Amino acid sequence: MASQIEVCLTPDLLPHFDLKDKIVVVIDILRATSCITTALASGVKSIIPVREVEECKALQQKGYLAAAERGGKKVEGFDLDNSPFSYQNPDLKGKTIAMTTSNGTLAIDLSKNVAKEVLIGSFLNQRTLCNYLQKKEDKILLFCAGWKGKENMEDTFFAGALIDDLSNMNVELENDGAFIAKAVYHVGRNQYKKFLRKSSHYQRLIGFGLEKDIDFCFTANQYDVLPYLKGNEIVL
Repeated sequence: MASQIEVCLTPDLLPHFDLKDKIVVVIDILRATSCITTALASGVKSIIPVREVEECKALQQKGYLAAAERGGKKVEGFDLDNSPFSYQNPDLKGKTIAMTTSNGTLAIDLSKNVAKEVLIGSFLNQRTLCNYLQKKEDKILLFCAGWKGKENMEDTFFAGALIDDLSNMNVELENDGAFIAKAVYHVGRNQYKKFLRKSSHYQRLIGFGLEKDIDFCFTANQYDVLPYLKGNEIVL
């Protein structure tokens, strides 16, 4: 049986997709899914992703540690930002953290209670994610978080990288988004870190002095973990 793969390039396009009975892989390379992967690999118990800052604040007031980012910057009054290095703190081991970001947690929320499974994808856990998907015969939707409703280079590139990883399976690309992602990956794969420097969000984060974050988020196979959504929490 062929595995059917679609790519949704931005949340604004999601109404054109049927998520029912599909495995959805949420991709927000810079930086939500990279942070979630790092957090759980570093011993954080779970992440509660929420769409709005107000929801995250309410959970903080209930006693949860809370992380909030908008426009690439930490929202004032919250415990954590959107840097993967913040989640490597040993003091966070065993904790549950509420999180809201500009794009990634929105994509997770839109997939919740609709998809068969919701997985978290990043360069950091690329091999583990691919190994899991290779064992499945379900339809797969690679869901790029993009940037404020628009597509972006790094998420599209990573979707293409996953498609390439799965090419040893009997794979059917089901929409133009999948062909676009594959093409983008093949253009930049030989020097992908250099290639992704052209992306708008890369340039935005460089302006905030976050080159160290970017380099880390672009590093493949740091962690052998597979975060997934269980109820309202992301766990291993």
